[in-house]
Amino acid sequence: MADNGGGDKLVYFLVGAGIGAVTALLFAPKAGAELRADIADRTRRGLDQARETGADLGNKASDLYQSGVERASDLAARGRDGVNEIASRSREAVEDLTSRSKEIIERQKSQLTAAIDAGKQGYREAKRADKANAAFEES
Repeated sequence: MADNGGGDKLVYFLVGAGIGAVTALLFAPKAGAELRADIADRTRRGLDQARETGADLGNKASDLYQSGVERASDLAARGRDGVNEIASRSREAVEDLTSRSKEIIERQKSQLTAAIDAGKQGYREAKRADKANAAFEES
């Protein structure tokens, strides 16, 4: 069962106290008009007390609600800050990874270009050597 700060217990207590007061008044040795006046007076006091208790409970509920709203706002702000921080870190990591990848690709591109150029040079030299051997054999 949910605990509502004793509000139900207070209501039950007030109802029981009211029933007990009315019962005591009914069995008290008083005249009818005096008894009715006492009952009316006690009823008014009970209603006033119930109103005060209701107002107090309403104020407490309002305070609890406001506290909950403030806490929810704080948690939401902290969550947004955390998400923004993670997004920023992720962006930095992606930029770093992209930069390093570009450097690696440029290095490999340079190596591949150098290998192709060396292959072309080797081909040209082999072709010249073949021509020179063919010319030497013809002579």
